[in-house]
Amino acid sequence: MNSVDNVALHRLRREGQRLTAGRQALLETLAEAGRPMTIPMILTVCPTLAQSSVYRNLSVLQSAGLVTRVALGDDHAHFELSEAVTGVHHHHTVCVECGAVAAVTLADSVEAKLVKSLSTAAETVPFRVTGHRLDVLGVCATCDSNR
Repeated sequence: MNSVDNVALHRLRREGQRLTAGRQALLETLAEAGRPMTIPMILTVCPTLAQSSVYRNLSVLQSAGLVTRVALGDDHAHFELSEAVTGVHHHHTVCVECGAVAAVTLADSVEAKLVKSLSTAAETVPFRVTGHRLDVLGVCATCDSNR
């Protein structure tokens, strides 16, 4: 059993749920992808999973804090392993032409400056920052080379 499975087992038990083969397959798929995936993308990688069970299982995994739903403003929600599972805080680049999404991490010094800047900005509302997610919009290399 790998570390993702151990975390999943603990969190699912706390929610009164089990680590089923389908849930384990979803977690493995998201871990191997290393980027947010839509349900159609997941089903392409794991065609043996039933679409209805993927929806149900993603909901359970999200409730247990194992999966994060990333809303990117397109027609499909994207899902990825949560930071509680990966232990890595990251942001996303989003191609405004094709919709490709990639996870990116910032240097600790840059992340610290970002947190400070966001906290300073939030004080003007007033608002206490407890976390952040950042989506950087632009054009991916593939779309850029097709111009």
